[in-house]
Amino acid sequence: MISKKQTSFITSLHQKKFRRSEGLFIAEGEKVVGDLLDSDWEIRALYFTERCSLPLSRMSPGRISGEMAKISEEDLQRISALTTAQSVLAVVVNPERNLDFHSLTKGYSLVLDDIQDPGNLGTILRIVDWFGIKQVLCGENTVECYNPKVVQASMGSIFRVPAYYGNLKDLFEKNNTELKLPVYGTVLGGENIYQSELLKNGFILFGNESNGIHKDLLPFVDHQIAIPSFYHGKSGPDSLNVSIAVGIVCSEFLRRSD
Repeated sequence: MISKKQTSFITSLHQKKFRRSEGLFIAEGEKVVGDLLDSDWEIRALYFTERCSLPLSRMSPGRISGEMAKISEEDLQRISALTTAQSVLAVVVNPERNLDFHSLTKGYSLVLDDIQDPGNLGTILRIVDWFGIKQVLCGENTVECYNPKVVQASMGSIFRVPAYYGNLKDLFEKNNTELKLPVYGTVLGGENIYQSELLKNGFILFGNESNGIHKDLLPFVDHQIAIPSFYHGKSGPDSLNVSIAVGIVCSEFLRRSD
């Protein structure tokens, strides 16, 4: 049984303003929560139903800093942010992170300018996790990474790939004076990525789903790259979904870096 007060508190975390004020967010489903349990992130509370197949040893009270309880399917549905609740939900502490700017010289950093769709961001986190990219740098207008839809779409990668938020213009200005890493920007009409020279480190910048990279950031782009279309009909797709584009671009960069 979960109290009305706790139900109200957890459902408040469906909203960004309460996630920010409380420093907490929710994670749902056995895959996501399983990856959470394998991480060092603090779990404030954990609720699961009879059908949850995660071993109880992984959900030991010593791993949870607050309440852990078996609840009914109805109670879980009441606190879930999903249309159909899964079998387990965790309340997670949002960790404080400070970006080590000089560590960015090691490999690639993915940079996201004004990505709005939560599903896209979650999928991007999953993709960069697959390709071993260590961090994602998000512009201030990019969707919040602790949005329940982002957490769900990341399939647990959010607990392995940190997302940092800040002013991207400031980031690139600092890069120009200190690190001097190359900045690759994905733009329509850019150079064919399969024919471009790709160095072994730098920033890979993706813009908004509809509008592309903001005009204030384009002057920082050293190399404009694009994924060529091999469609030759009269009418066809004019662009790729940004998360698909991230997968293709990351694959080519990492293939070349071996």
